[in-house]
Amino acid sequence: MGAEALTLLDGVTDLYVAKGKKTLHLNLDAQRPSDDELLGLLLGRSGKLRAPALRTGSRLIIGYNADILTEQLG
Repeated sequence: MGAEALTLLDGVTDLYVAKGKKTLHLNLDAQRPSDDELLGLLLGRSGKLRAPALRTGSRLIIGYNADILTEQLG
């Protein structure tokens, strides 16, 4: 998947990443990390896109966290 995963970020301004109990919100317009850092957030150990991956408008949510899903989709 690699660099192809970065195409998912086209038009995305807000990236929400859930890893266990930790959550991370990045405003990609204001603070876009390097491509390697972004791939580290988007891809799992297998090199495939982490699940679930949900896109709504300009928001992309990666990983499962009930609080993020409720807040952003509810």
